[in-house]
Amino acid sequence: MAKKDETERVSLWERLDRPAAPRASLTPGRIAEVAIGIADREGFAAVTMRKVAAELGVAPMAAYRHVDGKDELWALMVDRVSSEMEPPEPGEGWRDTLRTHAHRTREGMLRHPWLAQLPTPLFALTPNRLAAAERQLASLDGLGLDVDTMMAAFRAVGAYVHGAVQAEVAIALYMEEQGWANPDETRRGLAPQMTYLLGTGRYPTYRTYALGAARKDDAGWLFETGLECVLDGVAGLIERGGA
Repeated sequence: MAKKDETERVSLWERLDRPAAPRASLTPGRIAEVAIGIADREGFAAVTMRKVAAELGVAPMAAYRHVDGKDELWALMVDRVSSEMEPPEPGEGWRDTLRTHAHRTREGMLRHPWLAQLPTPLFALTPNRLAAAERQLASLDGLGLDVDTMMAAFRAVGAYVHGAVQAEVAIALYMEEQGWANPDETRRGLAPQMTYLLGTGRYPTYRTYALGAARKDDAGWLFETGLECVLDGVAGLIERGGA
């Protein structure tokens, strides 16, 4: 019986494609907007259906008529935020298309740090995320890659972007928790551990980096340089005609 119920369940996105009731004041879009505001102010863990309903001035059950639990609420939030990320200009080549999506994803995650705390694969199937994936895959289509290699290249870029920005957000949150206002204060706070570890002589290359790096605080440059390394790998695949 459980399997039957699951197969008969109507998707959130199918429900949203149906015509809205006339003069409906409570909509999934409004619910998502309020939930995003809570997450931006207080963090991802603070978002509950009860708190969203309270900010909307409705009973929780009124919100549940539009959103069937927290998974759908989170999916709505992700889709709404994804709609903020403007697509690349038509006609851009594959490299510029992937680069543009990468930078706009980073900008969105830095604007909404709670995105870095979400289990990303769970929310891959939202209309705006799927549209972004379609644009990127289409830019790789027709370049001699089979569909499996095309998807692997797309996922490699996405994994870099999300991993790099998750680390950037995590560092920023840790600095905030510790009361460190800038990288210099962070280095002073971590100095006892770093001084001891580098003083052991076990990490000579890392020591050279720590003492000589000129761009360690330039998060934008670090992101762009790492992204170019990944895109160079995709370019190599294309030149070889696949994996």
